[in-house]
Amino acid sequence: MNDNDLNFVHHWEKGTDLNGPTLLLLHGTGGTELDLVDLGQSLLPGANLLSPRGQVSENGMARYFRRLAEGVFDLEDLHRRTGELAAFVTSAAAIYGFDPSKVIAVGYSNGANIAASLLLSGTETLAGAILFHPMVPFEPQPLPKLKGIPVFVGAGRQDPMVPEGLTNRLVELLTAAGANVETHWEAGGHHLNRNEIEAAKIWMKGANLWN
Repeated sequence: MNDNDLNFVHHWEKGTDLNGPTLLLLHGTGGTELDLVDLGQSLLPGANLLSPRGQVSENGMARYFRRLAEGVFDLEDLHRRTGELAAFVTSAAAIYGFDPSKVIAVGYSNGANIAASLLLSGTETLAGAILFHPMVPFEPQPLPKLKGIPVFVGAGRQDPMVPEGLTNRLVELLTAAGANVETHWEAGGHHLNRNEIEAAKIWMKGANLWN
């Protein structure tokens, strides 16, 4: 295979060790594959970076799956796109040579939601995840087995797009599935701020995701 076999426009950046962690960077609505590159480099210097662009267009803005209205997701499309993203990561690992067992998602907003969907769908794609301003993408029946998977959730108390209860429900679902979830709350809204990023850095150092 070669990189032409990958069905997502994406950015790939080899880190210091292909056998080390790879950050799967997932942008928010209207973003591109370059949006979170600096964030990824800051969170874990030297990590491999894989950043796909969402394939759904909403009024010209890239997303990872369709929504019917604000906060109302097209679940059929969500499940299909989640499977496609999981397959992309598997193919990218074969092409670029990184360890598929050490993939850590870093998602913001829509990107955090598709990362949460990867976890809740039981795809076994992720060794861990940093979810900035996520909400519940769907409620799985039954719950997947996520025993020991570390997850960081960053959220805002005054987020107009993600009500506090929906973040808490996602944390409940992930915890019930066995994930080790740490939640960091800020007083503000949907914007990703420096305090969240610093908290995620500290969490990542303690989580030993690459061991």
